[in-house]
Amino acid sequence: MHNFRNRIALLALLIFLFCPFRQASYSLRNSLLSPLNESFNRLVFNKLIEDQNAEVIDVYMEKFRIQNGLKGVAVAVVKDEKLVFAKGYGCADEELQEQVTPNNLFRLASVSKLITAVAIMKLVENAKISLDTKVFGNEGILNEDRFLNIKDKRVEKITVRNLLNHSGGWTQHYGDLAFLPKTVSKAVGDPLPVNIDSYIKFVTTHRVHFEPGSNSVYSNLGYLILGKVISKASGTDYETYVKKEVLEPAGIYDMQLGGSFQEEIRPNEVRYYQPEDGQPIESFDGSGRMVSKLYGGNDIHLLGAAGGWLASPIDLMKLMVVIDNEPKVKDILSSASINEMTRVDPLGLDPLGWRGTNEKGEWWRTGTLPGSSALVKRQPDGISWVILSNTSNYKGPHLAKEMDHVMTRILTKVEQWPDYNLFSFLGN
Repeated sequence: MHNFRNRIALLALLIFLFCPFRQASYSLRNSLLSPLNESFNRLVFNKLIEDQNAEVIDVYMEKFRIQNGLKGVAVAVVKDEKLVFAKGYGCADEELQEQVTPNNLFRLASVSKLITAVAIMKLVENAKISLDTKVFGNEGILNEDRFLNIKDKRVEKITVRNLLNHSGGWTQHYGDLAFLPKTVSKAVGDPLPVNIDSYIKFVTTHRVHFEPGSNSVYSNLGYLILGKVISKASGTDYETYVKKEVLEPAGIYDMQLGGSFQEEIRPNEVRYYQPEDGQPIESFDGSGRMVSKLYGGNDIHLLGAAGGWLASPIDLMKLMVVIDNEPKVKDILSSASINEMTRVDPLGLDPLGWRGTNEKGEWWRTGTLPGSSALVKRQPDGISWVILSNTSNYKGPHLAKEMDHVMTRILTKVEQWPDYNLFSFLGN
C-alpha cells in the first residue's frame, strides 16, 4: 500500500503540472479553500482508474450520459467495503469547461432521506426517542403551545416510524406540500419564505387523508418534520447533529446542506442543468422575481431533511459501508437498527429511509430535483454503487431506472475488480 500511495502521489504531481484540461485550474481555484491533499484528490481520481475495467465502464457511461442528454455524471463502486472505482464524466461546469470528478458535490435530492433516517436511528440507539414516539399533541415531542391547535385527533397518533415509512396520513392529491410554500403561507398566515414551523402549524390545523400507519404514500412532508424532530430530540440544529453523529464517525467532512440560489453554490459543487425549454417560475422566497427551477425555484435549505443535502459519490460510498451490515468495516449503527431500516414489511409499508428493499438483500435510494438525479444501491453480492448527475431530463424520476439498467450491464461485463482500496488513498 505504501508503494501504491507513492505512485499515486507522483501521478498527481504530474497531472497537476502537465494536464491540459481545466480540471487543474478548478483545483487551483479551490486550493485556497481546501488543504493541498484534498486538491490532489480532486486532480487524481479521474486519472487513477485506467485499467481494463475503466475502458468498459467508460464506454457504457458515456453512451448513457449522451443518450440521456446529461451534462455530467459521476460514479463510485464499492466491492467488499473497498472503494474500487470512482470517476466522473462530462462537465461539472460547461461554461468554465470543468470536468466532473467523483469528488464534486451534487444535490442528493431524496437520497437525503436516507441520511435523515440514519440520524433518527442514532437517536433511537441513544434512547433520546423511540420509533413509537408520538410526534404531535401534548404527549408528542413537538408539543409546543403553537402546535397544539390540532384539528384532527388522528394527527396525535402519528409516530416517528410513520414519518420514516411514509405512513403519516398524507397523500399528494392536491400536490406535494414540500414544494408548495405559497399554499402553506396562505393557510397559516405566515409570510414567505415559510419555515418548518409554518409547515407544522399547517399539519396540526388540517386533517390527514388516511389513518396513520395503515398505508404508505410517499411524503416529503414527513421528512421535513423529521428534521425538526431531530433538532428537538438532540438539543441542537439538524445539520449539526447529522454531521457530528453520522458523518464524522464515517470519516465524511464535505457533506453539507445546499443553497437555493446560484450565488450560494458551495466550493467544488457542480452547476445544474435542465432541458433548454425549462420555463422560469416565481421564486420561493416571496420576492416575486422570476427564476429558473434550478436556482430559486425550491427552498433547498427548507427541504433539508427531505432533500437538501450535497455530497460526492465517494462520500456516499463512505456512508454506505458503515450502514451495510457487513463485517469488514465497523458500522455506525447496530445490526438491529440496520435490519429495522431495511426489513421487508409484511403489510407492504415502505422501509425506513430507503426507497425500496427486497428479500434478496437489495436496498436502493433514489433522488430527483430540477437539475439533479441520483441513485444509490446496495447489492447482496458485496457491491454497492452510486450514480449522480447534474442534469434533469424529460424522464424525471424514471431516469433512476436507466441508471440501474446501465450499471447492471456494466457489472455483467466486469469479471474481476481490483484488490486495492481507494478509501486508503483518501486516508480512511
